[in-house]
Amino acid sequence: MSDDEQLGGRRASPSRHPVARAAWLVVGFVFVALGIIGALLPIMPTTIFLIVATGCFARSSPRFETWLLNHRHFGPPLRAWRENRSVSRHGKIAACTGMAMGFGLFCLAVRPGPLPALGAAAFLLASAAYVVTRPAPLTAIDRRAGRE
Repeated sequence: MSDDEQLGGRRASPSRHPVARAAWLVVGFVFVALGIIGALLPIMPTTIFLIVATGCFARSSPRFETWLLNHRHFGPPLRAWRENRSVSRHGKIAACTGMAMGFGLFCLAVRPGPLPALGAAAFLLASAAYVVTRPAPLTAIDRRAGRE
């Protein structure tokens, strides 16, 4: 089975234009940096930045794309997203907790009026609903049972 088939056929081919490849590479590293910051700060996301970085590397550097997809800590959620658009239970809990903490800090630090607070809450609730409704990654048992 090819890499494209293993990854659900969602792999982009690298850009042929050298300037475009360089731009995708720089943007990919910016998103990796944001993802690392997110891994260290509880209110900033990690995986979404790394998903974007993986897409940028798919267009610029297959070597860095492979590095992210095979990373010991970041690889499993990135591969689960690429293969099935799935989010683990732990990921869902962490995302929703981070959004709630971010909203709380926003309200404490900014002291928004009712309308901006309602707008931020609506956006975060919609984001949380999207994350929570993603399927869970398939387990090895699911794959053996043909539940793909």
